[in-house]
Amino acid sequence: MKIAVAADDAGLELKNILSRMLSEDPRVTEVHDHGVHVPDDDRPYPPLGIAAAEAVARGEADRALLVCGTGIGMCVSANKVPGIRATVAHDAYSVERSVESNDCQVLAMGARVIGPELAKRVVGEWLGHTFDPASPSAAKVARISAYEQS
Repeated sequence: MKIAVAADDAGLELKNILSRMLSEDPRVTEVHDHGVHVPDDDRPYPPLGIAAAEAVARGEADRALLVCGTGIGMCVSANKVPGIRATVAHDAYSVERSVESNDCQVLAMGARVIGPELAKRVVGEWLGHTFDPASPSAAKVARISAYEQS
């Protein structure tokens, strides 16, 4: 699995921790970091989150992990990319449902909301979930995709 990551200055430290964890996970073949890379890089989250989500939309990455202060801004930004379904999640159940029921390819997290150890656990669980196109939720996801394409 190829994972795109991005964070603003508020999420940099947690993004780096999670990127190292992803790089060591046998399910992950590649981690591509869309920034920021240093604490004094004050670029805002929208172009960073959009760049990572666009990598997923183009098929260059399978999923994206985005980190800002709350995860909300990154999630909103990623959801502006056609074909992307992003969620903010900080717990195992929400992560599971976001992938298995909603086929979300992008997970956004808040560095000011979740600690690093729990974030690592949640991201590890996120990697293990897949969308079932035969599930009852598939028709709902198809409606979202159809609306987006109209």
